Amino acid sequence: MTLPSHLKPMVIVIFGASGDLTERKIVPALYNLFVDKWLSECFAVIGFARTHFTETSFRQHLRKKVDRFSLRGKTNDRDWHDFASHFSYISGHYDDSAAYTALVNHLSKLDKTWHTYANHTFYLATPPEGFEAIAKNLGKAGLSHDPQRTRIIIEKPFGRDLVSAHGLNQILSSLFQESQIYRIDHYLGKETVQNILAFRFANALFEPIWDRRYIDHIQITVAEEVGVEHRGGYYDQSGALRDMIQNHLLQILCLIAMEPPVSFNDNEIRNKKVDVLHAIRPIPKDQVHRFTVRGQYGAGCLQGLRVLGYREETGVDPDSITETFVALKLLVDNWRWQDVPFYLRTGKRLPAKVSEVSIQFRPVPHQSFPSTSVKDWQANRIVIHIQPEEGINLRFQIKQPGLIMLVRPADMRFTYREAFRKPIHEAYETLLLDAMLGDATLFMRDDQVEAAWSILVPILEVWESIVPDHFPNYEAGTWGPEEAKQLLERDGRHWITT
Repeated sequence: MTLPSHLKPMVIVIFGASGDLTERKIVPALYNLFVDKWLSECFAVIGFARTHFTETSFRQHLRKKVDRFSLRGKTNDRDWHDFASHFSYISGHYDDSAAYTALVNHLSKLDKTWHTYANHTFYLATPPEGFEAIAKNLGKAGLSHDPQRTRIIIEKPFGRDLVSAHGLNQILSSLFQESQIYRIDHYLGKETVQNILAFRFANALFEPIWDRRYIDHIQITVAEEVGVEHRGGYYDQSGALRDMIQNHLLQILCLIAMEPPVSFNDNEIRNKKVDVLHAIRPIPKDQVHRFTVRGQYGAGCLQGLRVLGYREETGVDPDSITETFVALKLLVDNWRWQDVPFYLRTGKRLPAKVSEVSIQFRPVPHQSFPSTSVKDWQANRIVIHIQPEEGINLRFQIKQPGLIMLVRPADMRFTYREAFRKPIHEAYETLLLDAMLGDATLFMRDDQVEAAWSILVPILEVWESIVPDHFPNYEAGTWGPEEAKQLLERDGRHWITT
């Protein structure tokens, strides 16, 4: 790797610097970028949090976390010493004006040391209730006004419905220009998610058949084996629809369904994705039950171990009606996708950890082979594996070797591990570097966030008005409630499990 020549001096201020996201994702990603020489020599990281640390204890604390969570394994003394020398720490509450004064002074000192004005990236790695206070105090401190030098990264969840998302957008837009605001969704930093664009638009083979004439339906699955772990309190106020569908799965749907962009310009890409969201057919409230399924896991067996039900998890209300599983059917009303269903599902405590997109093609219009020649006939299918084994499968029919004609399916497989034989970068490495370079392609724009919420508003309103009396309705270790199967069976289809 070579350092981008246009990477300017950079200061990253991490609000929530003592939190889980910083320890698990942000600092390990920055360390990897540093070791691979993707960071300018003039860079600094300022931690900002309520926890009391000295500069030395902050660095020692972070090293333990990087040793634990970095894909590179444990740090070596030389690299860590060089990396940690760029770190400093400010202890203060998010509404403490004195702490922001200290931040301003520190930033000014760095500019004098480097003899130039550095770019500033403010990363809000805090719970969402801290977003407003931090943004407003950055404005009061005069740290938001320069659109060329200043960026702010906002973590999900970005609101919990359309009204709150719109309100947060208004607050941010009163302090920052839209070009300064980077709403992050780590799923868009994953290699295989980005590869959807290359697969579709850098190859002449697939785009001509990427429409309703040839594709029967599309499935997007993000399944997790884990329960809520240490996030019970947060998750019980959120649920699978807000936590996963609103951002991750709808983002993937946009990449699959978008029209070819004229260029790889960030706003051009985002315009095409917003067009998809605007084309998704609204679900009438009286039809929500036909297009959606919600579930909550009970106790069960997973990987040979007995696991608790959701209501027994730490931090969860014993009578909780929060959904841990969602399946829904969406339709995109435009020329390319009219009447092609997109089936989305996500859930916790499912049998496997898997994220994938299955593009199921229509069967051949005429079956030329006699029934005796066909063994396990399947229509063509492309499966994009996002995790854990990143790659792409193409399923097609072949003649089985032998003296008689016998046709059966076979897979053509591409995997990153076999093709490139080197580790894949973490999503946060890609997204942090893009933010530092000012490339917003993989980040959400205000209209995109609000368009996604507007799709889910009818579902949220119906679900909140009807209390489910059948929770929990699927055992841990199964593929969700029976109604999820019926959602596809009514259309003569079934969930694909590769």
